[in-house]
Amino acid sequence: MGTALVYHEDMTATRLLWDDPECEIERPERLTAALDRLRQRGLEQRCLRLSAREASEEELGLVHSPEYVSLVRETQVLGKEELQALSGQFDAIYFHPSTFHCARLAAGAGLQLVDAVLTGAVQNGLALVRPPGHHGQRAAANGFCVFNNVAIAAAHAKQKHGLHRILVVDWDVHHGQGIQYLFEDDPSVLYFSWHRYEHGRFWPFLRESDADAVGRGQGLGFTVNLPWNQVGMGNADYVAAFLHLLLPLAFEGQMQATPECFAHLTQLLQGGYHLESLAESVCMTVQTLLGDPAPPLSGPMAPCQSALESIQSARAAQAPHWKSLQQQDVTAVPMSPSSHSPEGRPPPLLPGGPVCKAAASAPSSLLDQPCLCPAPSVRTAVALTTPDITLVLPPDVIQQEASALREETEAWARPHESLAREEALTALGKLLYLLDGMLDGQVNSGIAATPASAAAATLDVAVRRGLSHGAQRLLCVALGQLDRPPDLAHDGRSLWLNIRGKEAAALSMFHVSTPLPVMTGGFLSCILGLVLPLAYGFQPDLVLVALGPGHGLQGPHAALLAAMLRGLAGGRVLALLEENSTPQLAGILARVLNGEAPPSLGPSSVASPEDVQALMYLRGQLEPQWKMLQCHPHLVA
Repeated sequence: MGTALVYHEDMTATRLLWDDPECEIERPERLTAALDRLRQRGLEQRCLRLSAREASEEELGLVHSPEYVSLVRETQVLGKEELQALSGQFDAIYFHPSTFHCARLAAGAGLQLVDAVLTGAVQNGLALVRPPGHHGQRAAANGFCVFNNVAIAAAHAKQKHGLHRILVVDWDVHHGQGIQYLFEDDPSVLYFSWHRYEHGRFWPFLRESDADAVGRGQGLGFTVNLPWNQVGMGNADYVAAFLHLLLPLAFEGQMQATPECFAHLTQLLQGGYHLESLAESVCMTVQTLLGDPAPPLSGPMAPCQSALESIQSARAAQAPHWKSLQQQDVTAVPMSPSSHSPEGRPPPLLPGGPVCKAAASAPSSLLDQPCLCPAPSVRTAVALTTPDITLVLPPDVIQQEASALREETEAWARPHESLAREEALTALGKLLYLLDGMLDGQVNSGIAATPASAAAATLDVAVRRGLSHGAQRLLCVALGQLDRPPDLAHDGRSLWLNIRGKEAAALSMFHVSTPLPVMTGGFLSCILGLVLPLAYGFQPDLVLVALGPGHGLQGPHAALLAAMLRGLAGGRVLALLEENSTPQLAGILARVLNGEAPPSLGPSSVASPEDVQALMYLRGQLEPQWKMLQCHPHLVA
């Protein structure tokens, strides 16, 4: 299984035949520039290339009326003046004698990709198409879109493959009202769109593009609009939207979504008219689908006031339909007395560093400085002390046998009595060798094992080694009986998140402890509402995930945590396991760190009241320092 790239050169045939400043930006170079850049970067060669087929008229009829399909078919024989007159009957549209053929290829590309993914021929893929589709309506072309490619693909997935839950994530600058209209009463399709709105003053100038348009009938809550009312939204704004709106709903709806790839079914590129940024966006999307490390995010990680207003407005509109939002309470969280807060006093300003301030101007875009992270020579390595014949690994995951020099290993082990035993020393030597390979850029991610009795000491060495050998900011997510070393410097270079214990406590800005939630819903809330906002606000260049004694995580939960954290630090994640962990756990983590999607968590559940109380208490303490935790505009400093 790999990544498919679906394309057909005939889709460049349609072009504008008369002068029209509004329509001239939709041109064949949108495809050729992207494809040329993929070839220059060697990315096309790494994909399974599929030639797009035409969608049949029956398949087009899944969402379009027969009369409309017939009208578009007839454009094949019209002259220039007739085409121009017909185009004038629609908003921002031009027809060409090749439009019917090209639009059928664009729709067919999505169908091919859906079939390839759902039959297991590929893991994921991208369809490079024009004309685009998300503005297309049942009986009308709109916004350069003729047939609604994404809607046809979703309807096909339902009809042919029997899917009951489909997530459509639309990140175009314009609202995809065509998709919304076609599925607004359908609870099997969750449609999420963020788009430039400017209080209705940006095209398509629709009242139903606002946050309070949430679907109708049985589809209430399955249309999610996030309208941006200011221009220049940056990385922090988009990440905040993912964490505080999209991902909670996607998981509650049992749609397995991760930051690296929000739609495992298919990713259809829509819109984008600046050729340079479009080509870079396509390359980054393909890299992500291939499992390569994601480039670091640029700009301050503090969402702006306008973005928080939009996110809060969307959360408030959706709250009646989603338990995960109801539990979190979409109004401001008062600092009321709590069993988790000593004497019920308001939490003090936490020590540990300067308060993060929101940027005065819009944060810079990821594309301000186009950059693709080079893939390390080894994507994932596993360093176990003893081989296990039951461990099943992907073919490109290597089992590391080498160790650091004995003298060097002993020097690092000397302060720790638990590392004096030979088995612990052997495990430490393998971990040091693996960690050095990651810090040197030879290995992207890894898994190391240690005896349970030496887990805390081994983690302490890994943290200090990372910080002294190149990591500027290290995130440690420790599960189980793994306390932060008391003599670890409080210099803001390490963020320690301890998921264990009986109490929620923010001991400093960079040292947070929380109980392990007992329900899957509580675990998701903890990851989305606490761990990831802190992690993205911290922006580490090395992530350690340690599953120590009594960690209590099941394999799918551990895999999801690793997959979520893989979006940080260029994917440079090291997982530390106990030697007696099951081979299945090591195998599932290796596959996730190597770029595969995590397995399903099973039936959804809500967080317990105790888990919600602990989460909201910690968020209240930490929000003044960590702006990525905020989803309420009035909390912006």
